[in-house]
Amino acid sequence: MTLSKKRLLVLAIATATGSPLALASQTDSNGFIEDGRLDFLTRNLYWNHDRKNGAEDRREWGQAFRLDYRSGYTRGTVGFGVDASAYAALKLDGGRGYSNAVMMPDDGKGGTESEASSAGAAVKMRISATELKYGNNLRPYNPVFAAADARLVPGIATGLHLTSNELEGLSLEAAHLTAAKDFNSTNGDDDFHAAYAGVGTRTVNFLGGSYVVNDRFSFSLYGSEFEDIWRQYYANANYVYPINENQSLTFDFNLYKTDDEGRKLAGDIDTTAYSLAAAWSVGAHTFKLAYQKNEGDTPFDYLGLGPGTFHDSIYLANSSQIVDFNGPNEKSWGLFYDLELSRYGVPGLSIGARYIKGSDVDGGKMDAMSPYNYYGDKGSEEHWERGFDIRYAVQQGSARGLSFRLRQASHRIGNGASDISSDQVRLIVEYPYQIF
Repeated sequence: MTLSKKRLLVLAIATATGSPLALASQTDSNGFIEDGRLDFLTRNLYWNHDRKNGAEDRREWGQAFRLDYRSGYTRGTVGFGVDASAYAALKLDGGRGYSNAVMMPDDGKGGTESEASSAGAAVKMRISATELKYGNNLRPYNPVFAAADARLVPGIATGLHLTSNELEGLSLEAAHLTAAKDFNSTNGDDDFHAAYAGVGTRTVNFLGGSYVVNDRFSFSLYGSEFEDIWRQYYANANYVYPINENQSLTFDFNLYKTDDEGRKLAGDIDTTAYSLAAAWSVGAHTFKLAYQKNEGDTPFDYLGLGPGTFHDSIYLANSSQIVDFNGPNEKSWGLFYDLELSRYGVPGLSIGARYIKGSDVDGGKMDAMSPYNYYGDKGSEEHWERGFDIRYAVQQGSARGLSFRLRQASHRIGNGASDISSDQVRLIVEYPYQIF
């Protein structure tokens, strides 16, 4: 989980719909055409995952193009509209013998496709400040169902998605989802997956929302059901204590409770995972300390939109670039530092660094038939991850919005590991452009 996730949580509904109209009301509608907009995004992504212990490395380089059309709403008490997107991805370098399938679809021959394209659309209806969408181009983003947009193209879902912002400060949403398309697939009829268990389901339902009490305190509550796998509940509380005009303390608490459901395709699940983070912001600097714990004999699991992929439905503080520190009975401590260089005359430039250490991973009490049994009896397994994140976005001129992001992480294992040591570098270059 990146730090921006938590900043965006109170605006999760707007992000989920992908629409600049998500927080608007039907009374503000100027018309189907008048409020419409067409956005273009180009993204270049280089991925280098150097895996140790004899495991095969993963290296890819690709280019993507995206068109997003968001119509306005017809006028009247009930407004109607449509959203549509087209995606195209090109493989610039397949890694020359390295294991791939990070960005591009599998070609069925041990490699990946050279190019891929897809499209999707959703019809939408709005009454007052409540919106309902139906289609195969939904991108919900919340603590229990967050389709990631961290590769060339985003993951998307098919189904119904309802959002509501009738009361000031209160954002609600619900969904009934029936199919998925992963970020490295062109098939829009895939299953949803429990990412760590590797099992799939055809149906996901969720309900929840967030409430901003005031400029200091906000909280969120969500619940989801992955049919025949689990029922998962989430709670968050965030409090900001201003010390003076230049300093503040932020306390953030996250809690997940997951229980098996129906046919229990991922076996017995009974986990409670939580994290508590305290951040001190002083001027351009933010220092954060986080503690995370998973109480349960299976790992804390979350959304995948295809086999072997992981999305963003984990808002625990120590979930990081390579690993999540969410193993059976695992506890972890994290240290984070962020620097916003706009205060030093370089607007658009920010730097982040982190170090996280996990310990006490123990799956020894896990059922032998569990799909999570690769953890086994690990006793006092320890591991750590450190990394940095540099971002820069052009603030003005013809290249305004052009952004560069460099992410690096190193993960090292201790005794009896269920994972492997590795180093990862990602370089992302994006340029958004509003056509109209």
